[in-house]
Amino acid sequence: QNYLDNFWPDLKAAHELFDSIVQARRERESESQENHGKEYPEHLPVEIMEAGIKSGRYVQGTLNVNKHRAQLEAFVRLQGFGSKDTG
Repeated sequence: QNYLDNFWPDLKAAHELFDSIVQARRERESESQENHGKEYPEHLPVEIMEAGIKSGRYVQGTLNVNKHRAQLEAFVRLQGFGSKDTG
């Protein structure tokens, strides 16, 4: 802000861009505080997930995504199963 004020006081577009960036950052920080620092909100509470895993309704595993073909290629490795039991 100081740089723009001191060296480019008449460059309105740069000031508007700076204000837009500051506002977007504030909104993101506000959302982060609402989500307790988590970038993405949880789909289900932890208690429900744990109960679902124990009852067999949900399975726990690791998602592996091909970094070169991320939109086309991924698989889930289930915990407690061999590498052939993936889908």
